[in-house]
This record gives sequence, C-alpha cells and structure tokens, in this order.
Amino acid sequence: MPLKIGELLTKAKLVSDQQLEKALDEQKQSGGRVGEHLVRLGFVTEEDILDCLSQQYGVPSINLRHFDIDESIIRLIPADVARKYQFIPVSKTGATLTVAMADPSNVFAMDDITFITGYRVEPVVASEEALREAIDSYYGTTHSIELKKVMEDLSTVEEASLEVLEEEEDLDVADLAESADEAPVVRLVNLILTDALKRAASDIHIEPYEKSYRVRFRIDGVLYEIMNPPIKLKDAICSRLKILAKLDIAEKRLPQDGRIKIKMKFQGKVKELDFRVSTLPTLHGEKIVMRLLDKDNLMLDMTKLGFEKSSLKYFEEAIFQPYGMVLVTGPTGSGKTNTLYSALSRVNTPEVNIMTAEDPVEFQLPGINQVQMKESIGLNFAAALRSFLRQDPNIVLVGEVRDFETAEIAIKAALTGHLVLSTLHTNDAPSTINRLMNMGIEPFLVATSLNLIVAQRLIRRICQKCRQPEDVPVQALLNIGFSEAEAPGLELSKGRGCDECNQRGYKGRIGIYEVMVVSEDIRELILSGASAIELRRKALEEGMIGLRNSGLQKIRDGVTTIEEVVRESVL
Repeated sequence: MPLKIGELLTKAKLVSDQQLEKALDEQKQSGGRVGEHLVRLGFVTEEDILDCLSQQYGVPSINLRHFDIDESIIRLIPADVARKYQFIPVSKTGATLTVAMADPSNVFAMDDITFITGYRVEPVVASEEALREAIDSYYGTTHSIELKKVMEDLSTVEEASLEVLEEEEDLDVADLAESADEAPVVRLVNLILTDALKRAASDIHIEPYEKSYRVRFRIDGVLYEIMNPPIKLKDAICSRLKILAKLDIAEKRLPQDGRIKIKMKFQGKVKELDFRVSTLPTLHGEKIVMRLLDKDNLMLDMTKLGFEKSSLKYFEEAIFQPYGMVLVTGPTGSGKTNTLYSALSRVNTPEVNIMTAEDPVEFQLPGINQVQMKESIGLNFAAALRSFLRQDPNIVLVGEVRDFETAEIAIKAALTGHLVLSTLHTNDAPSTINRLMNMGIEPFLVATSLNLIVAQRLIRRICQKCRQPEDVPVQALLNIGFSEAEAPGLELSKGRGCDECNQRGYKGRIGIYEVMVVSEDIRELILSGASAIELRRKALEEGMIGLRNSGLQKIRDGVTTIEEVVRESVL
C-alpha cells in the first residue's frame, strides 16, 4: 500500500499519535498487525478501517463477516492463488467478477484472476483479518460449505442405507518411509529421473487420478505422456520423492517445495543434476512437479540464443551501459532467466561487482553474488535490493519486478549509477512501459531510467536428422506476414519424425526476440503519456524487429515451422 494503515488512520484523525504509538508497542511485544491491535484496544472499529481504506483506494468496502459466498463463486479461484494474494471472490455479474482484497492496487493479483477465470475483475476492499478468516473458512481443510452440504444430505438419509466405502487410516510415517525404500519403488523413481535427462525434459509431472496414475514429461515446451505406473504405488512413489527432497512425508494436506540433488553417469561422464520439487494436494492424492535444472543445458553464448544481428547489437550496447535499466519480459518458461544469465556472463569481469536477488536461484554462476529470496523471514526482492545498494554494486539483477516497492527501488538504483537487470510479465516490449506506470511509477522516472526492453518467446527447432522440404500454400504465407513479393519463392522445411527426435519432428528450442531501445523520441512519448500502440509504432519506425518478424526470419532460415511461430506470436 502507498501509505501504512496507521498513517492513514492518523491522517483521517480516527486515532491520535499516542494511540498509534500504544498499538505499535503492543505489536512489538506480541506481533500481528497494527490494525488488529487498534481494534482490540478499542481505538477504532473494523468499519472505520474499511472506510479509510475505501477512501484511499477509491473502491467500495465490504464486511466479509456479514456476507455468505456461494460455493460456485469460490470454485472459480484455486485456494493457493487466494492465499498467495490474500483475496477472495464474492460475487459474479455477467462477465464481471467482484473480488475482496486488502490491497486493490495489486495489478499482479488482478492479472492472475483475469487469466485464471476469464472474467473482468472489480475489486472491493476488505480487512486483512476478515480476509484471512474467510479464506480459512471457505478454502480450509474442513470446507465450511462442504460441511454444511454433507450435514444437510445426511439428515435426509436413513442410517441403514449408509455404507462406509473407505476408512481413513492413521498415518504411520514409519510405514510410509519403509514402503518408499522398497527396491521396486527406488528403481522406478530412479528410472523416471534418469529418463527425464535422456529425453531432455525440462519438467516431470506425476499425477494421481481416481483410477489411474500417470507420468508426463515436458519436452521442448510440450507435455508428453511417458508412463502409467500401478496406482497402488502412488503413496510409495510420492513418499520416496519427498524423502529425496527432504520434505515432510506425513504432511499430505498442504503444498510443499524442496530440491533434489543427484549425481549420475550419463554418456560416459558424471553429471550433477538439480530437481526443483513442488507437491500439491489434489482430489485423488498429491501431484508432484519437478523442474530439471541441468547446467549443461544452460546456454550462455548470446550469439546462439536466437537474436537477430541488429537486436543483439542493441542488447549488448545496453548491458555495457554504466547505469540504467534493462528489462526482459515474457510468460513463464519463455527463457528470460537464460537471457539474463547470458547477459551477466558477458559483463562478468573482475572489475565489476555483480549481485543478484533470485527466487529461486536456478544456476550458480562463478564470480557473481547470488542471493536466494526467503519470503517467510521477510527477505523479498525489495529488502534484498535495499541491502544490495549498501554493498557497492556495479550491476544488480532482480529476479522479478512484482510490486510498486521493488519497481521503485530498482528504478532509483538505475538512476544513481547502477545497471539494473530484471524481468516482468507482459505480452510485448511497448506494453512494459504502461505496466510500470500502472504499478504507480511516475512517467518521468520510467522515461529516464529505462535503457532497453526485450520481449521473448521460445519456439521448437526442426530436427536436423529428419528435416525435409514442405509445400505450403502461398496464401498461408501471406496470412502470417510474408510479403506478396517474397511468399512465392520461399523454401520451407519440416521434420518428418525419427528416433533422434522421438518421432516428433522437433528437437531443441530457440528464442524469438523483440528488442525495443528507449530512444530520445520514445522518452518524449512516454512523458506525454503515449499508449502502447503509439510506442510500438515509433519503435518499429526506429528499426525494432517484432516477435512475429523475428519468427518469420527463423522460418526463412529453415530453423522452425509456421505452426511454431503462429503459436507464440501475433501479427
């Protein structure tokens, strides 16, 4: 929030400085939030706090304790998302979803809700205490709606017609650990981990269903079903992976995160592998997703990432600037981390002090000071960035600009003689500028701090072993952006499918890039409040290659297919 609740209440003359001081003393002794202590001490009511927040954000307030939310509305938002952003859906009218939040200025939460539900989001403000109670009530392990429904159903059923199909057994941790160490389970888990490496998978999905159990690998960005282990091994496989990741095998109700580090022989040499493990309770058991972090797959040579020559020249010029900000944008899994690591390795010399704040640290880079974020103890991007500025850095990498506070400190660092590299989630380069301003950053700060913005996607490469010519109608080429003069003479390729690429026709991935230099003319447009469309038009005039045109160049070079470029870019 731009102002703390204590400051807002004193500004509105709802509490005195002395009352706020007393509440702050209580907070120091027993923890909790200032607002809770002010209410408990009788200085203000919860309604006073809500009215104050409502005026601050210019949105209506709601008292969740007096509101009964329909179960169908609750189902629209997953529990982990509601807990992450501390919000709860309350009603739906047409294509508009009303959501109660403690901080309606959180644009990331709004974006996620829109993406998950497809509805337009209308925020209302609610107190943090009431939100926590509502989330626990509606999303808790004993879901209040389900409980009420079960009680109603049981009241209409005769006792004689009831049959217990499955009895919940007491969880014996010793038995779980023992079954996880049985030889077949150990061998199966080892096979899954090694097979993922052999197939060059980036992620492993292990998913339980009512009558089946499946393992899928994400290879070159696409999920493939690999095997269906016996469903009776579900608990043993899950426990084995939890033991390897040093997680609590008895906790099956809450999500957990951990890491597995293993050494294995592969193609005659010993490899060190790092798996990032995430468990999530689902209806039929725990789903496990593992991200495979293989140092050998980390491409640090910027010339091989997929940049066009002019785009690479602009990018290299920007990262060698003494100060300013370079942003890399794109969805999750679009290769942003690889691009940033490549940039760091390019500028990493004994003369510069490079510091990174990451969540998580995916790869360890020699000569670079990397810091792992720990939200549970208050070490977030903003806190790390503040500390970095006292560590005499030349170059700072912030894993992600998630909120106003992080963006503000990063931009101040860029304006005070530091080169700042970071990532953001936007669809293209020009819309990044509007996103920063929507987060609350002043246009003059955005204009003076930004050096360059890179938007990127990953597309699959045609397998070189089974590559063959492909005939494509001229009209199809015109539809995706080729000119009438060029389309008839183009020679296109595709993969037939072979053992090398597991009959897929594709092997490996390459990036398509949109590199926007923040020139003097673009700075003037930002200061005058130009839209993303106007910024895009100006950037293209100045020589920016868009994502679609970068993809078309890959088609010309015979690197990829029309389907891949259309899947990841728009005209």
